[in-house]
Amino acid sequence: MSLFAKTTLPAADQALPGRSRPLDVPDVHFVNGAPLKGPFPEGIEVAYFGLGCFWGAERLFWELPGVYSTAVGYGGGITPNPTYEEVCSGQTGHIELVMVAYDPAKVSYADLLKPFFEEHDPTQGMRQGNDIGTQYRSALFTTTPEQRLEAEAVRDTYQNALIAGGKKGVITTEVSDAPPFYYAEDYHQQYLAKNPNGYCGLKGTGVVCVLG
Repeated sequence: MSLFAKTTLPAADQALPGRSRPLDVPDVHFVNGAPLKGPFPEGIEVAYFGLGCFWGAERLFWELPGVYSTAVGYGGGITPNPTYEEVCSGQTGHIELVMVAYDPAKVSYADLLKPFFEEHDPTQGMRQGNDIGTQYRSALFTTTPEQRLEAEAVRDTYQNALIAGGKKGVITTEVSDAPPFYYAEDYHQQYLAKNPNGYCGLKGTGVVCVLG
């Protein structure tokens, strides 16, 4: 597959058809035993983060105090209930995402945005480092108007921080209301807990994200 094909989003009539049945996933989180799917307890909020390969990205969030549960999956594309291989083909339009269920009384949404911006390079477009493809683009998918406003504000603040830090890239992070989220296969869930020496491609810019 050409580099152009891997970094170009498919049109609706070019996307793979997918399937009506969701992929099978475990009932509980491999690390903390929390439910992997909702409905979550009252007061728990959900947000979605795309920052490159979801293996290392998920661990980044499950280690944070106040995070109730995490899971990896796909969103922002066309194909319903895609497989990992289909997403990697570039023919679904999806992003590798981390679903984060969190208790806002213990960890704020802004506290989740800080490692999001610091631990990947949000200026790289359809890639993260050596990981190239539409599934690696940067995205924040929100579930409340308050999340969206904060995501946009922190994104703009971090853009100024990058410029002040001598970084010339323009942030390409998509901020939008959450699309359908399709859970990834069992073996991807909490991958680095099951495979401690597994691949983690996270690499930030070295610029600190200062919250207001």
